[in-house]
Order: sequence, then structure tokens, then C-alpha cells
Amino acid sequence: MLACCNGVGVGTFFWKYFERHFSRDHTVLLWDYRGHGRSGRDLDPHVADMSVERHARDMITVLDDARDSGVDSGPVVAVGHSMGCQVALEYYAMRPDDVCGLVLALGTAGRALDTFFDWPHSPLLFRLAHHLIFRAGDTANQIIRPLLESPLAWYVARKGALVDPYYTSREDLVPYLDHLATLDFRLFIENVCRLNDHDRWPLLPQVKVPTLVIAAENDKFTPMWCSRKMVDAIPGAELLVLADASHAALIEQPETINHRVERFLRERIEGRACDSVPMAAVTGSRSAGR
Repeated sequence: MLACCNGVGVGTFFWKYFERHFSRDHTVLLWDYRGHGRSGRDLDPHVADMSVERHARDMITVLDDARDSGVDSGPVVAVGHSMGCQVALEYYAMRPDDVCGLVLALGTAGRALDTFFDWPHSPLLFRLAHHLIFRAGDTANQIIRPLLESPLAWYVARKGALVDPYYTSREDLVPYLDHLATLDFRLFIENVCRLNDHDRWPLLPQVKVPTLVIAAENDKFTPMWCSRKMVDAIPGAELLVLADASHAALIEQPETINHRVERFLRERIEGRACDSVPMAAVTGSRSAGR
């Protein structure tokens, strides 16, 4: 089973090319974090636990529910994008015997804000944003949502090089902007800031499963050196570097990613105790928001 872990603020739509490719021969599990997508939205932002550890425990619930439904009883390849890399690593730390492989794309092993834009003051900036958004309350949502729903958001994403302007289509990015506009930004900024409370860098030398790390040459959110550092720390890890790609490489260069992941599964995973019966993709969301 390929269990996909989203980035913060992202729904399952970012995996559409990945799911379309791999669901022909594998079980692909897609699920939403609490406060996101189709998971529970009725959360009090002042008390909700948006930590990486909480997301990993929700992942356990989603996987157990899927297995109880007869989806796939075998171990998983935990596939993470952005924050999902930290969730995947945390799941591995909690259930090492249930993971037979890791695919860590465009993310880091912990304290993601320390390396955001490769700028040492990023954590301070996000703490300030956290303070202002919580102080503003729902007014923050009323201000931010119209901006995300306007043509300005697409323009800023392209001109600010947050996505590759040549590889990223408006059709692929608009679902992200639309989804982001539905979030309670107090939950969103709480989730973002909690990333810096999580650190699994010390775990990496102890990882005992095949691991593929995917980096993007022009990733502003996760500098490429973070990916190289992870590969150096994880025994036997492999690295794919995507030329010209950004943090949104899942929708920019899906063919390259899918081909490399397929090769990784064939060469490093198949034959281990991780083979699964080919099944259609499964989208899970009902447990994650409890």
C-alpha cells in the first residue's frame, strides 16, 4: 500500500497524477489532515492539536480503518510531500514494523521553519503571523480568503517563483488556492508553527527501510541541501533531483516523479514483505478529523 501524506494546507488533489499512475498496480491511500479537505472542520483553533505527532496518530486511525474495511493488510510505503515528510517519518517512528519503504518528497525531517526560504528569521516571522492571526480572530479569514480567491493569488505564485511558471498550469494550482481559502487560518498557522516543534533528524541514521528522497532545484520552501543532508543521514537512501522544479513539483513534473518512484518500488521494495494486491485507489478522510 502507498499511503500518501499531504503538505500543510493541501488536500488529496495534489496527488492526482501520482494516484492515477500507481492505482493501476497498487493500493493508494489518500487522506486529509484534521481541519483540511473532507476531514473534520469543527475544531476550536485555540485548543486543537495540529502537531505532526497528532497527524501521525490520525494516520494510524485511517490505516487501521482502511484495513478493517478489507483494503490492504500489508505494510505501507509512506509517501510524504512537504510537511508530509515529517508525518511519514513520525509514522515510521511510531510503527516501524508497518513501514517497508519511505518516499520523502520536497520536505525535511524536522523543524521545517528553520530552513523555510533558507532564511534564519523565518521562525520569527511565522510566530508573528501566528500572533496577529489569532488576535484578529475570524477577521483574518475574512481578509485572507478574498485574496486567495482573486486572480492576484495565481499572479503572485507565478511571479514570486513559488511555482514554476512554465511547468505549472492554472488548472492544477487553482484547487490548492481554492482549498486554502476554505481553511480557518488560525488552524493553518497553528499547524505551520507546530512544524518547528517536531524533529526527527536524530532518527534518520536508524532508518532501516529503503528510502527515496526527492528534491527540487528551485524549491523555495525546502532548500535542496536539506534533501542532500537527509540522504547522507539515512543508510542506503537514494536521491532524485528535479531540474527547474519548485515546491509544487508533484503537479509540475509528475511523469519524472512517477517513473522514478516506480523504479524505486521495483528495485528496492518488490520482493520484500510489502507486496500488495493491485486495487483501485482509496480515499480516506472520515477518521482524520476526530
